[in-house]
Amino acid sequence: MKFYHNPSHLHSLVSSIIKSSKRTQLNNFTRCFTTRVGFESPRTSRPMENTEASYSSSSKLVLYSYWQSSCSWRVRFALNLKGLSYEYKPVNLAKGEQFNPDFERLNPLHYVPVLVDGDTVISDSYAIFLYLEEKYPQRPLLPADPRLKALNLQGASIISSSIQPLHMLSMLKYIEEKIGPEESLSWAQLHIEKGFCALEKLLKDFASRFATGNEVYMTDVFLAPQIAIATARFNINMSTFPSLSRVNESYKGLPEFQASSPERQPDAVHGQ
Repeated sequence: MKFYHNPSHLHSLVSSIIKSSKRTQLNNFTRCFTTRVGFESPRTSRPMENTEASYSSSSKLVLYSYWQSSCSWRVRFALNLKGLSYEYKPVNLAKGEQFNPDFERLNPLHYVPVLVDGDTVISDSYAIFLYLEEKYPQRPLLPADPRLKALNLQGASIISSSIQPLHMLSMLKYIEEKIGPEESLSWAQLHIEKGFCALEKLLKDFASRFATGNEVYMTDVFLAPQIAIATARFNINMSTFPSLSRVNESYKGLPEFQASSPERQPDAVHGQ
């Protein structure tokens, strides 16, 4: 059955996955270790080895990431904007390394990113962002103005809750198995465009150089990777979203965004 003939059928098939993810995304805390490097040339190490032996009270940062993950990309972008150095720990989702017992102890949901800061472990990019904003207040990524702050929280939430989860790899594989391989691209495009329509309306009276003005804030950190993924992977035509398209041109010129891009990561597979 094709989802565009009976949308309620497909929504019922996937709703349980979405609800389960939202309930548990912010509660995956455990303990681990850290080391540090600069963002422009992150050092990598072999993932998922001897994690337990490496526990310490260090307050340095480790990011468990996958080069093609848009959620990991957000966190890399935020770390770069704040000037925070970190060690990059690759988790190869294509090889299923997220299901290794060592990584499961960090995040039972088996998702990246995971940030380790001393004895604090945070999974979910939204939670990581808020943690970084409070723990490392240099270069604030939430404005002081309450209205603009709320706007940024709302914009980031639309992306992290109503767009990205509906085109993640596990979701598309589920759709292919239950409905058919021809449906997954249409499903992703439908929900990306729906989310972009909402963001265009939300931001059109505020967008300038960036999404909510002339400074890079939280919405930008979430929006920039989302637009890049939407255009490259899902063939979304951004000309129908003029405000989003305009700020996207500004993102491309940011060194911090360029350094956080997938192809610049140590685990990148070039030619894909």
